[in-house]
Amino acid sequence: MNKQYKVTVNGKIFDVNVEEVAEGAVVQQSAPAPVVEQPVVVEQPKQPEVVAPQPAGGNVTQITSPMPGNIWKIVKKPNEKVNKHETILILEVMKMENEIVAPEAGTITNILVAEGNKVDAGQVIIEMTVN
Repeated sequence: MNKQYKVTVNGKIFDVNVEEVAEGAVVQQSAPAPVVEQPVVVEQPKQPEVVAPQPAGGNVTQITSPMPGNIWKIVKKPNEKVNKHETILILEVMKMENEIVAPEAGTITNILVAEGNKVDAGQVIIEMTVN
């Protein structure tokens, strides 16, 4: 006679079938199914990288996306002045909002993306002049 049970182990529920055997019967046990564990890799967000100023453009600094994601919100506009560490735009990565900030005080000269755009890691997204 088979009986079914639900067993909870470490918070996980398992369905178990138990077969009753006559006393003295030989029971053959099959090997358990192998458990394959794979490491979970969680990529830590990096700070925006600042590319060296372009020689022909004076003190123009390019800010790149630190990781792939979607432009969720643009906070500043071209020709607006920003302070060091002031938020320029918000990048959404895996449902988390990451602020892209000014590396130095200056003026936004160009925002090369629009809200809703997908961006790649290393893609130039903002140009600004540094004071």
